[in-house]
Amino acid sequence: MSNSPKRAFGSSAKSKRKEVNLDLSTARQMLPLVRSIVKDAIDKQSQLLKLQPEQDSLDRHRHGLVWAERERRYRIHEEIVATEKALKAIVIELSDLGVALVDSERGCVAFPTRINGRSAVFSWQPEDDNVNYWSYEEEDIRRPIPQDWTSGTPLRLKGKP
Repeated sequence: MSNSPKRAFGSSAKSKRKEVNLDLSTARQMLPLVRSIVKDAIDKQSQLLKLQPEQDSLDRHRHGLVWAERERRYRIHEEIVATEKALKAIVIELSDLGVALVDSERGCVAFPTRINGRSAVFSWQPEDDNVNYWSYEEEDIRRPIPQDWTSGTPLRLKGKP
């Protein structure tokens, strides 16, 4: 799990998650909690990216290591396992909220919804001040949310009497 795949915002293991459709208002209300959880995910991913090169180097030279270096190799391995476990728990926590972590390095998140009868997502990443983008599932394009979607009416009810 040390390298997260780069996927379209909506391409998150759909078959594994319950069918969840969040309206824009709900996604925005969830953002403070999601932002906090995503910060932890980014920190864990960053920690993995720092540990992995040292682990790789120690693994390559494992036969010639002195005791202190062997001990360090074992400790790094334990840290990596614990960090990967923590990152997996974070992904599960977000999934339990109905949200998908699309990229753990950048912190990109997808809030599933339906737009025009099609599966879509609202997207957010740490540099965004709010949930301001959306895309259809399997698309890489982040479209700005139109102003009329923020009128207070939940998106999934829009257009219905």
